[in-house]
Amino acid sequence: MNFQAVFSKKHKQFVKETAPTRSTSLSRMAWRRFAQNKLSVVSLGVIGLFVVIALLGYLITPDGTPYCNQQYLELATLKPMSRVEFTYVDEGQPQPTPGWLHKMLYGQELAYTAIPTFRTAEVGDSVEIESYTGSTPNDGEIHRVSKSQIVGSETRTFVLGTDSYGRDVLSMIMIGSRVSLSVGLIAVLIALIIGITLGSLAAYFGGWVDNVITWLINVVWSIPTVLLVIAITFALGKGFWQVFIAVGLTMWVDIARVVRGQVYSIKEKEYVEAARALGYSTFRTIFRHILPNITGAIIVVTASNFASAILLEAGLSFLGIGVQPPMPSWGTMVKENYSYILLDSAYLALLPGLAIMILVLAFMLIGNGMRDALDIKKN
Repeated sequence: MNFQAVFSKKHKQFVKETAPTRSTSLSRMAWRRFAQNKLSVVSLGVIGLFVVIALLGYLITPDGTPYCNQQYLELATLKPMSRVEFTYVDEGQPQPTPGWLHKMLYGQELAYTAIPTFRTAEVGDSVEIESYTGSTPNDGEIHRVSKSQIVGSETRTFVLGTDSYGRDVLSMIMIGSRVSLSVGLIAVLIALIIGITLGSLAAYFGGWVDNVITWLINVVWSIPTVLLVIAITFALGKGFWQVFIAVGLTMWVDIARVVRGQVYSIKEKEYVEAARALGYSTFRTIFRHILPNITGAIIVVTASNFASAILLEAGLSFLGIGVQPPMPSWGTMVKENYSYILLDSAYLALLPGLAIMILVLAFMLIGNGMRDALDIKKN
């Protein structure tokens, strides 16, 4: 009689019968505790709102052109809630009409020329359009077009005003959320893959493996994060994807240290010894029996790292080595408009700064809420 085979069968049957109920009850208990934390629930709603805005993108932005880069220099630094009439003129340059998915991801060029309008006057078969300048008197450029070229007009409201290039600030902030959330998500995924792998291997095997990985962790840990990110960015070049990699390669240390400590504390537990006795592979023992029991600690440090990634991306963009124009980024917006803080348009720099603060604070509060909800001692 094969005792190991019988024991393995009984063990699998026991796990199958008991694990789902226990897992479900613990999950429900943690969710109830999290739901009692009002700040964390509100923060989750705030993050959900930012995620929806980032996903829908150009479908809901007032300026649906690529990168929200439609510039009207005559409308520079308009105050919030300013209203301007636009006349649309067909100049015979048709633009292709993309599908809704392409428009959501990349935007769509204007099919017609949009002229900010102060006044219009009919002159025979033509229409004179005086461009809006915002000055008194207006003294705008006169455009004479035929009536057949005019395809419509509308009055647009710039809810948060315009920047120094006449771009819609609200649209840029909305698309900027896509950059911040994307950097946070991909950078954290890179950090999780590296950190969990190295941390769990160091603690599980110990010995020289632990010494080598711990030495690597300490070396990376000793270098200031911002300087390391800047160095990696210079090596990889400036750009959207380079920021993801640079931030991700510097954030794995925190996760590796947490995972190493947690694995050390439970690798001698009875269920881990049982997995070894049954001849399970190292990979299965770590990823099926050890890591699920330290998920709470990983979630908490992940939420903190998500907030750190957003701050790092904003800092790199402010320094000019992160996301490059014309792609909107909250850090770039602060850089381009910080000089207005001393003038009467300080909101141009304060609004993207406020967006950074709200999103980072939301992730920190969610991390605190998850830490309390997953605390076994309190359950």
